[in-house]
Amino acid sequence: MGQARSPHAMTPETPATLAPLAASTPPAAVGFAEALRFWLKLGFISFGGPAGQIAIMHTELVERRRWISERRFLHALNYCMLLPGPEAQQLATYIGWLMHRSWGGIVAGALFVLPSLFILVALSWIYLRFGNLPLVAGIFFGLKPAVTALVLHAAHRIGTRALKNRWMWGIAAASFIAIFALDTPFPAIVAAAALIGHFGARRWPQVFALGGGHGSGQAGYGPALIDDHTPTPPHARFSRRHLARVLAAGLGLWLLAMAALVASHGLHGTLTQMGWFFTKAALLTFGGAYAVLPYVYQGAVETHQWLSGPQMIDGLALGETTPGPLIMVVAFVGFVGGWAKQALGPDALFLGGALAATVVTFFTFLPSFVFILAGGPLVEATHGKLGFTAPLSAITAAVVGVILNLALFFAWHVFWPQGWDGRFDALSAALCAAATLALFRFKVGVLPLLAGCAAVGLLASWAGTLLR
Repeated sequence: MGQARSPHAMTPETPATLAPLAASTPPAAVGFAEALRFWLKLGFISFGGPAGQIAIMHTELVERRRWISERRFLHALNYCMLLPGPEAQQLATYIGWLMHRSWGGIVAGALFVLPSLFILVALSWIYLRFGNLPLVAGIFFGLKPAVTALVLHAAHRIGTRALKNRWMWGIAAASFIAIFALDTPFPAIVAAAALIGHFGARRWPQVFALGGGHGSGQAGYGPALIDDHTPTPPHARFSRRHLARVLAAGLGLWLLAMAALVASHGLHGTLTQMGWFFTKAALLTFGGAYAVLPYVYQGAVETHQWLSGPQMIDGLALGETTPGPLIMVVAFVGFVGGWAKQALGPDALFLGGALAATVVTFFTFLPSFVFILAGGPLVEATHGKLGFTAPLSAITAAVVGVILNLALFFAWHVFWPQGWDGRFDALSAALCAAATLALFRFKVGVLPLLAGCAAVGLLASWAGTLLR
């Protein structure tokens, strides 16, 4: 649900050495089957969080294939960044919708997620079935400090973008105190920040204005299929009838799925509770996946006890190493919870876990499709207006404090795995410090960092076995 939302980090890199020679004519019309093949490929290669995923889409769709112009691409990205949910997946949905109507958007968005779902179901089964083996345990021993460093880096990355004045620093500090000391629910923090932004912008508009953003892109790729001045296709223009139809379809799908879960598992059944909880989570993912993880932790670990704190850290490590949005860590949460709660009985643990992961993914991503298919034309008309963006500025500042609390929570579980009364794990602390230095000082990528830490974990496990 990706890394954090940082417009500076997400602006696609387009060095002149990689830019193809400008063509004089736009490419031929793209058929639905050709687009489908590309979206399927994207689902398997979308590593690197939103920055990497958006860069891949920019390279493929703007530079090489010229399906959409730079300006139209960035305009769509700016819109997706204002919505809750994974912006890279929403951007794919948006472009697919712009090219091939609603079915194009559904296919593009679904194929961005499905490969990750299948991979995480398989990895979650391996984790639960073989997690106690020295090989697997050693890998996760090395990954946990790396995840702690990644969360801390996410807080810094969002903070450099969001905390531009004393008001924003104050909001971040207040949100940290609220969740760390007062155990305030994440939705309450989001609501309070949004109200501060809404009313504060009336008195001090310059304080809550969103800074920066995506500027106009460079030219030189040649005419695109959807170019700067290509008229908006009829299906992408605002229509009350279309808006009502898509909202009704989205609400109908949600009610149908929820009714099926209530009928088969009861109102308080594990799968029903997962559907309801992750519907709420989907509407609170402002700031990317790291922003909603504290809320997922509060609900999944503390309230429902679908998994433990250390398992949550392991799931985030798996999410970092697979393609697709980072918010797909919820599939791991669902699988472990369905397995632990025996959603389909003790004789069908794998099927129960796989069904729970599917249910969680459906309820997490359904709102994103509705936002794009129903609200695209409507929200584009309000883009850039202070009354719309000021609450988002305040929420993003609050997210910094929440993510910092998450980093401290992870560090506590990693450095003191048996609690405060247990032994301090010096090796994990040293590995976390090294990973933090690699991220901040040497700008090491996520996958090389995780691979290096996993290798250290394996060596430590091997050495520990020899010393026994």
